[in-house]
Amino acid sequence: MEKKFQATDIQIGFHPDGYRIDKTASPMDFYTKWQITPEGKWINPKPTCFDSMPQEGWHKETGNP
Repeated sequence: MEKKFQATDIQIGFHPDGYRIDKTASPMDFYTKWQITPEGKWINPKPTCFDSMPQEGWHKETGNP
């Protein structure tokens, strides 16, 4: 089972509810909320604030696309 992390521990990662953290991106893209299609594609990213994101259940980016 893959280890899950707190939002505060994430440099680059995602949450299964459609949230993404990327602290290496431009400031408008640090925290985003995406729509997830029935096929599992992530589309239509929208900037969001850190406080509106889930705080638990995050997956860290491993560098593999």
